[in-house]
Amino acid sequence: MSNEMKSYETLEPLFNPKSIAVLGASTNKYKIGYIQLKALLDGGFAGTIYPINPKATEIEGLTCYPSVTAVPGEVDLAIFAVSAEQVKDSLEQCAKKNVKAGIVFASGFSEVGEDGEKLQQEIADVAKKNGIRLIGPNCVGLVNTTNGMIGTFSPAILAVPLHEEKSVGYASQSGAFGILTYMAAAQKGLSFNYFVSVGNEMETEFSDVVEYMIHDPKTKVITGYLEGAKDAKKLRRLAKEALDKKKPIVLMKTGRSSAGSRAAASHTGSLAGSDTIYDAFFKQSGIVRVDDYDDIITFSKLFLSNKLPKGKNTVLITSSGGRGINESDRCEALGLNIIPLSDETKTEIKKHIPSFGSASNPIDLTAAASVTNPELYIAPMRALMADPDVHNIILTEFPLQWDANNPYLQEFIDICKSSDKFVFITTFPLEGMSVPLGQAELEKNGIPVIPGDLNPIKGLSKLVQYSESYRKHQQRTPQEHTEQTPKKDIRISLQPGTTLSESQATDILERYEIPTTKRTIATTVEEAVEFANTIGYPVVLKIDSPDIPHKTEANAIYLNVKNERDVIDAYTAIVQNAKAYKPDARITGVSVQEMLPEGTEVIIGATKDPVFGPVVMFGLGGIFVEVFKDISFRVAPLTREDAIEMIEEIKGNALLKGARGKAPADIEAIIEVLLKVSSLVKENEDVIEELDINPLLVYEDGVKAADAMIAVSHEATEEIAVRG
Repeated sequence: MSNEMKSYETLEPLFNPKSIAVLGASTNKYKIGYIQLKALLDGGFAGTIYPINPKATEIEGLTCYPSVTAVPGEVDLAIFAVSAEQVKDSLEQCAKKNVKAGIVFASGFSEVGEDGEKLQQEIADVAKKNGIRLIGPNCVGLVNTTNGMIGTFSPAILAVPLHEEKSVGYASQSGAFGILTYMAAAQKGLSFNYFVSVGNEMETEFSDVVEYMIHDPKTKVITGYLEGAKDAKKLRRLAKEALDKKKPIVLMKTGRSSAGSRAAASHTGSLAGSDTIYDAFFKQSGIVRVDDYDDIITFSKLFLSNKLPKGKNTVLITSSGGRGINESDRCEALGLNIIPLSDETKTEIKKHIPSFGSASNPIDLTAAASVTNPELYIAPMRALMADPDVHNIILTEFPLQWDANNPYLQEFIDICKSSDKFVFITTFPLEGMSVPLGQAELEKNGIPVIPGDLNPIKGLSKLVQYSESYRKHQQRTPQEHTEQTPKKDIRISLQPGTTLSESQATDILERYEIPTTKRTIATTVEEAVEFANTIGYPVVLKIDSPDIPHKTEANAIYLNVKNERDVIDAYTAIVQNAKAYKPDARITGVSVQEMLPEGTEVIIGATKDPVFGPVVMFGLGGIFVEVFKDISFRVAPLTREDAIEMIEEIKGNALLKGARGKAPADIEAIIEVLLKVSSLVKENEDVIEELDINPLLVYEDGVKAADAMIAVSHEATEEIAVRG
C-alpha cells in the first residue's frame, strides 16, 4: 500500500470493496457464516463474493474455496464469520493474499479480560504489520447501503425500507443500540448511507470512521453513538475539518454521570466531572451533542433541507390555541425565542385571517384552517417572510389532503423557496393523521415534515446551535485557531507528585505575565516588619507552604494587618497555627503581601483530564463556586472566542457587567488571564496536574491574582520537572 495514502483512504476497501471473501461461510441457515453471505446477496452487492469453506463446494450458487489463499482473484475485504481463536490464523492467511481490510464479528477479546486482551493485541500486530484495516472485533459489522455492501449478520438491517436520499453516516460504539437506531431512522424516513459498529476499536477506531465520512462526498451529516473518545485530540481536529466542510457531527454521548470523583488538590480538579468536560469539548468544537436517537433522526432531516437558520427568533402557526401555547413553552425552554411580532407584520396578517383568529405569536388560525379553510395556512406566510426579525417558522399542523398537484401546496412551496427563513411542519403524532399527502413534495423542496413524537423543536434548537458554531467558525481568522503567546520555560525545581507553595506557583504565573500581588517571603519576624514597611500598609500575612494549600482551614492567613505591632503578632500566630495544623508541613516562610482593595472575585483554574488533557475552568469566586457550582470549562488550547464564551456561559455573568450600580469589571483582562493560563498548562501538560488562581480579583481596570496553587503531575519525570 502506498505510503502517500492518507489514513482515511486506506478505509476505502471496507466501504467500497470490489470483492469480498466470507471466512467461515456456512450451509447451515442458522449460522452467522450463512446469514452474512445471504445478506450480501439480498442486499444486491455488485462485486464478487467468495465463500470460504473447506467442506462445501457451493453455497447459494456461489463456488466455495477451501481457504482465502485459494481464491483465484484479488480480495479487497474479508468478513470473519469465525470464532475468536480462529481469527489470528485466518488473518495471517489474508495477509498472504494481500487482503486490504477485514470485519471481525467474534467476541472473546479485550472485553473478557487479560487473555482476550493479549489475543486482541496479537491480531492487531498482524493487521498493522500487513497494512490490513480492521473493524471490530466484538462488533455487528459495517454496512454501505449505496452499493449493497451489507457486512453484518443482523437480519434487521434488511428488514427495513431504504429511501432515496442516503447521505447520513452513522458510527456506533454499541452494536445492538446502533442497529436499533438504524431501524428507527429507516422507519421514520431517514436512511443511513453507512452504518459502522466499531466494536473494540482494535485497529480502526471511532474517529477514523468519522474522518472517512468527512472526506466522503456521499455523506452530508455524520452521526453516532459515543461512550468515550479514544483519541480526543484527533476528534477535535476532525471537528474543525467538518466545520470547514459544513458537515455537522451529531453525537449521542452517553454516561452523563461523573466517572467517579478523584482526590483533587484544587477546586477545579474536584469540579471537573468527565461529562462536564465532554459538554465543553462539544461546544467549543462545534460537535452537536444530542440526548437520544430520535434527536439524530430529527436533526438530520432538518439539516438535509439545505438551509441553516439565521438565528433563534421563531414564529409558530397553529390551528389550535392550546397546542400553540404548548409548543411556545417548548421553544422557550429549548432556547428559541418566541418573539412578539411588529405592529406592521400583525396588521398585514390580520388582513388575511378570520377576525376571531390571533395575529400574535403564536399565530392562531383557529379550527377554520383545519376544517373548512385549509388555505389559511398560507395566509400569514408572505407577511412573515417580509419581517427581518423572523428567522424560523414552525407550522404545528398542515392540510393532510394537499398532494403534490394541489395549487395551494405549490404556492406554499414557492413562498418558502423565495426566502432564507427556515420553515418546517410538525404534526400531532396520531395514527393516520401525521403525514400530509404532500410530504414527499414538501421535503423535496426543502420543507421538512416531522411528527411531534420526534421532538422537532429540540432538533431545531440543535440546528440553530450548529448554525451559530458554523458562522463563528467561518468568521474566524486563521490565527484565531492557534495560540498567540510564545512558549516559556518554567525552570523551577518541580518534584513529581508535589504541590507548590504559593510563592513558587505565583513565580510561574509571573513568567506568563499574569498580574500578581507585590509580595516577599519573610523567614523571621524582623524581615516581616521590614517587608511590610516597604510594601506599605495594610498588608496580608499568610503561611507559604506546599503542604498547606488551604490556609484558611489552618488559620494561617491574616488580612488587613495595619501596623508593625500587628505584623509581629500575626507572624507569630501564623507560624504557631500552621505547625499545630500540620506538624510535618514544610514551611518556606510567611508571605507578606499588599492588601488588595475589594474587587469582584473570580476563580480561574486548570486540571488535566485523562481523555482531553489540560482543561481550563472559569467561575465567580466564593459561594458561586462552592455552593452553586456556577462554572464553565473548555479544553486547552483556548481561542479568544472560547474565553469569551466561558465568561458569558456562567449564570452570575451579570455581576461582572456591573449589577446594582457597581462599575463593570475588566472583562478584557479576564480574557487575557484565561488565554495565558491556557498557554501555561498546554505548554507544560506533562508537568502540571492542577492549577488554581483563587481568587483572581477583578477591578474596573485590571486584575490581580491574590492566591495561586499548582500541583505537579505524578507522571512528571525528574528530567522534565527540572527543565520545564
